[in-house]
Amino acid sequence: MHDVAVRHGLTVGELAALYRQERNLDLALTVVPCRGWRREMSQRDTRLPWVFPSPNMPTPETALVYPGMCLLEGTNLSEGRGTTRPFELFGAPWLDADSLAEALAAERLPGVRFRPVRFVPTWTSMPESRCHGVEVCVVDREAFRPFRTGVACVAAARAQDPVRFRWRTEAYEFVEGIPAFDLLCGSSRERRRSSGRGWRDLAADWAREERAYAVRRALHLRYEP
Repeated sequence: MHDVAVRHGLTVGELAALYRQERNLDLALTVVPCRGWRREMSQRDTRLPWVFPSPNMPTPETALVYPGMCLLEGTNLSEGRGTTRPFELFGAPWLDADSLAEALAAERLPGVRFRPVRFVPTWTSMPESRCHGVEVCVVDREAFRPFRTGVACVAAARAQDPVRFRWRTEAYEFVEGIPAFDLLCGSSRERRRSSGRGWRDLAADWAREERAYAVRRALHLRYEP
């Protein structure tokens, strides 16, 4: 998963065409075109009702941060489930909220600000425990890079308390033997290199892969920007 795939994604029909070609699927594919939709539209722009795809996806804003903040599920940090702002809040009982917000602000990640918060999840991870962390506040959705932001959040929390931080080793999405963080990222690279300068050490690798994806994607676009 990379930010270019999030910001420049494919419709279901476009993705089906890409899979059919790249995986050599022998199938007849019929795509019904959308009317009145433009690629640059956000969900709010469509004026269609938001239908929860999950109890933990209450708003389009949740969906905006989810591609990066879901990485928290590969750690022992709270990703805000059990609050009214899942994936927009994250933290843990042993973190210092103010220091964490300052560390993330220093990363100068595009399109996002970080507000120190304290919250108590009512269920799932760390129920009834007072967590200290940050709220991820998107201020420019075009500039925002959710995956980079998620990696940076994990790296900052790990750096603050590397003793109590840990990677999730339990089975995740019915998969055993592969760390959950690796499943979410698509490889072990982000976990192995998450210390040091965090996401900045990985940015060059991501950029190369994003350029390659953009070429693959262009072959299947059905709608002009």
